[in-house]
Amino acid sequence: MLSDVLDIPDHIRDALWRVDSAQLKPVQSVGFVVCGMGGSAIGGELARGLLSDRLSGPLVVVRSYRLPEWVTDEWAVLGSSYSGETEETLSSFREAGQEGAHRWAAGTGGQLADEARNSGLGMVGLPGNFQPRATVAYMTVVATCTAHLAGIAPDVRGELERAADYLEESSDSLQAKANELAQQIGEVPLVVHGADMTVSVARRWASQFNENAKQFAFSAEIPEANHNLMEAWNEGKGGLGAVFLTDQGQTPRERRRMQLTADAVERTGAPTFTIETEGATKADRLLWSVMLGDLVSVAVAGIRGVDPLPVNAIQDFKRRLGEH
Repeated sequence: MLSDVLDIPDHIRDALWRVDSAQLKPVQSVGFVVCGMGGSAIGGELARGLLSDRLSGPLVVVRSYRLPEWVTDEWAVLGSSYSGETEETLSSFREAGQEGAHRWAAGTGGQLADEARNSGLGMVGLPGNFQPRATVAYMTVVATCTAHLAGIAPDVRGELERAADYLEESSDSLQAKANELAQQIGEVPLVVHGADMTVSVARRWASQFNENAKQFAFSAEIPEANHNLMEAWNEGKGGLGAVFLTDQGQTPRERRRMQLTADAVERTGAPTFTIETEGATKADRLLWSVMLGDLVSVAVAGIRGVDPLPVNAIQDFKRRLGEH
């Protein structure tokens, strides 16, 4: 898992090549949907965080069996499933076809690839030697590029290529920072706070702590958390720590809220960590913070003495679900 995280710069480059090789057909759409679950869905959210103020139409991530009723034949849809067998994704992807939406797919094979091939749809083939959560760079690049092909976002290929170089150059400092943070966090369950671009990154941090470190972690969005979660923090008895992912692109009010929330949590005695994203561009900063979170989760797994690779509880759940 550590090797996969450190290879994220190469994953970005390989993903761009795979999108080019797929020769996907562009289409002018009123909006774009990414259908996916878990590690195959987070790329859509990260793409939305990266593109946010550059979008000319909605970018929606659907983690469900059904599409929203307002998705019609004027929309474009990406079915994102690493295995190609995710039942929720297959269901919503098929519904998109019934609605006449323009569709693309991304994955390693399975039913999704079969249906894409049989329907003559564009398919981005992914390498088949990863845990789905380790393909975050692939899924983010594919979602970002297909948002452009859907006509709702600019082409940011150059920005992604430069981000890969930046992450490669920052690898040593990222590992050092991750190990230091992991030692400070230890086995403390976390609430990871994000605002604007880092909302999706906070969700990624939480899910990586869940799967890699087998540790409770949750994400919270500023300013929404100031309207509810503040009351729980005020009691100071939750046994939780707090991470705040700040970014220069956040508005002055968002940054002020992050600071005041961190101050309030710290006064309760809860361990508090504020991390400012690093990099010159949004792609640099978003992918830097994703890579840092992944590295921290793997380091915490080491501290806890757990293997980050197996997800036995998830696999057992899927097996029991399949029996019915």
